Amino acid sequence: MQVIYPENFEIKIGFDKIREMLSENCISTLGKDQVEAILFSKNINELQYLHNIVDEFVKILKEYDYFPISHFYDVRPALEKIKIEGTYLEQEEMLELKKSLETVRAIVNFFNKDKKEKFPLLSEKASFIQIFPYIYERFDAILNKFGKIRDNASSELASIKKDMLIKQSGMSKRLHSILKQAQKDGLVEEDASVSIRDGRAVIPITSSKKRQLKGIVYDESATGKTAYVEPNEIVEMNNEIRELEYAERREIIRILIEFANNIRPYIEELGASYKFLGEIDFIRAKAKLAIKFKAIKPELSGSRELSWEKAVHPLLMISLKKENRKIVPLNITLTEDNHILMISGPNAGGKSVCLKTVGLLQYMLQCGLLIPVNEGSKSEIFEGIYIDIGDEQSIENDLSTYSSHLMNMKHFVKNCNNKTLILIDEFGTGTEPMLGGAIAESILNKLNESGTYGVITTHYTNLKHFAASGNGIINGAMLYDSQNMNPLFQLEIGKPGSSFAFEIARKIGLPEDILNDATEKIGKKHIDFDKNLKTIVRDKRYWEGKRQKIRKVEKILDNMADDYQNELKETERLRKEILKKAKEEAAQLLEGVNKKVENTIQEIRNSQAEKEKTKKLRDELENLKDEVTTEKIKNDEHIQRKIDKLKERERKRNEKRPEEFKAEIKIERKEIPKEINPGDQVRMIGQNTIGEVIQINEKNVVVAFGQLMTTVSREQVEKVSNNQAKKTNRLQNKSTSAIAKNLAIKRLTFKSEIDIRGQRVEEAISNIQSFIDEAIMVEVGQLRILHGKGHGILKEIIREYLRAEPMVKNFKDEHVQLGGAGITIVNLSL
Repeated sequence: MQVIYPENFEIKIGFDKIREMLSENCISTLGKDQVEAILFSKNINELQYLHNIVDEFVKILKEYDYFPISHFYDVRPALEKIKIEGTYLEQEEMLELKKSLETVRAIVNFFNKDKKEKFPLLSEKASFIQIFPYIYERFDAILNKFGKIRDNASSELASIKKDMLIKQSGMSKRLHSILKQAQKDGLVEEDASVSIRDGRAVIPITSSKKRQLKGIVYDESATGKTAYVEPNEIVEMNNEIRELEYAERREIIRILIEFANNIRPYIEELGASYKFLGEIDFIRAKAKLAIKFKAIKPELSGSRELSWEKAVHPLLMISLKKENRKIVPLNITLTEDNHILMISGPNAGGKSVCLKTVGLLQYMLQCGLLIPVNEGSKSEIFEGIYIDIGDEQSIENDLSTYSSHLMNMKHFVKNCNNKTLILIDEFGTGTEPMLGGAIAESILNKLNESGTYGVITTHYTNLKHFAASGNGIINGAMLYDSQNMNPLFQLEIGKPGSSFAFEIARKIGLPEDILNDATEKIGKKHIDFDKNLKTIVRDKRYWEGKRQKIRKVEKILDNMADDYQNELKETERLRKEILKKAKEEAAQLLEGVNKKVENTIQEIRNSQAEKEKTKKLRDELENLKDEVTTEKIKNDEHIQRKIDKLKERERKRNEKRPEEFKAEIKIERKEIPKEINPGDQVRMIGQNTIGEVIQINEKNVVVAFGQLMTTVSREQVEKVSNNQAKKTNRLQNKSTSAIAKNLAIKRLTFKSEIDIRGQRVEEAISNIQSFIDEAIMVEVGQLRILHGKGHGILKEIIREYLRAEPMVKNFKDEHVQLGGAGITIVNLSL
């Protein structure tokens, strides 16, 4: 099975730019080669390893100021060369080999024992790399710190160097002696000095006197006034030095060949070291990119669930950051129960960006990269990703835009299963809307049955209805601020979105009579459907705000209740301590009183007092004890009653909360009459759309709304009377004729050229957007945008917008005789 489709998949989703950014972060061809070799993987164990090892390097970059990254030289070609006997490394290649192996050793030493627990995967990778101490010893014996061959690299080389030094010193002395004598004889000027020509030491002498100095003339000056002569005495010395130089070169080559012979048995192990160096470079590049994108290691759930929180398109984030703008994050969830998301909403509202975000992040994930989502997000691994984005028309293959879409759909239907992910932009467009919508609905049904996961964007109402009525598909909307007429670029899952066509037209200043005529032509039921969607969006946003406020209030009340309960507990504890202390003091007091009473009684007895009086004194003492005990019990009961009263109040408040503070909006549904039969007139509940029942089964009904047939749940329709249906149809026919009349007038007055020279960028883009919308409405296929030449900035921004506009087929410069680069010709996909 093909894992990605089509062949230009990476270009369409923008992964080619991710590769470029990775290559820019690499510091050698070792890492860049691995960037080019990135492959899509569906092995969850392999991907978990790749994500974990990149995450470890992210921690290194964040926590450590130093990591050895110098001298990442690629000497693999040189090592390949010396596999042949008799070959050797040049001195520059030896120096690069030496420095790069020192870098390998530094990286291995970095992942020493104290980092093994913190970076287990990187430490394990480094533990398999050999250090080659023997090779380092040979390097130190042959090369000096500047990368040159040492004079004592061998005894023979040392002898040659010594002889050369003696010969050069003797020749220099003799040459200066000859020069001084020639100056005395007037053959050479006083300020002349020894020169070098063709590697030979010569004396500059006046050309007219060159025969007076015996020797060989090697050169003349440009004017011909000076000749350069090598004295005969020096010729032999120079020859001897030249022979020593040849001997030196032969000895150096012998040393290099001997070194190559020494390391040849280790070439395979050295190759592993350079593979390791390339992997470290590649992993570091991925970690740097992760930090730039604020990406994290995703959780691979394996539960057939994709749940991303605050996911962002990394390339769009970088682009907006340059303009000091913030990107709006995306929350998206796909599960086995709702595995296809149908996104609708206005043009330029972010539908295509949402689609490409899912495709790019999933592909990055399965290529071993970290992705920019929030902690706690869950990801799934797919065996294939298929996309249908943009225009794939081909003159060579005789394919129109719609034909190319159908070819893609054929591939999807044939290869999709519950382990694939599909991404389809502007589903069903490119042909007559009724027919295209019907074919798209059938394809969607087939894809849904296959269990494939997917994200699909559309403007078609029948597809929104199908998503709402079927299992496995869920609607989603790109939110739009209808009050300020600005897209919010936020995805809300659970309901379809409105295209806001009439609101956008009204914002750009389209005459109201045209909009009224259009309303009559399209039918009030369609306007009501769109209006109801907007009402639901507005109400939901209102109740969502209320729910957030209620949650805050409840949290405050809960905290207050906890504080009160804690205070009461603390009060009860203090009361017990105080009572205990008071009881002890009272007991001590009573004990003292008892002793005193006993003494008194004893004295009374001794004095023969009455027994009744003694008994009375004892009773008074017992009453005093009872009063102390009773007071303690009363205080305990009083505190306990307060605590019980607070708990009862909290219990009652919790019982009432679900009914009084319900967050979700519940829409009451009328009981569906069971007597719906084929041929009955029905309408969607909560709407004025009237249709005729064609077929009925246990759960669904097939309803014809004009020429469009769709399948909806029986619970979503209700039967209407024939009189009500006729009344609604008369209003619809009347409005349709009025819209057609106004649209015809608009076609006659529409100008296919717009002049935006002198306008600011925001104003120009807004005007062009309105201009294209008008052209689509009146079905004008070719437009001219006059922007002027200038510095070309306005032109480039306009063309960036045109590339992102789904209805633009292509664009080009006007003919040079008609304006050239100052005018852009735009062809629309009509």
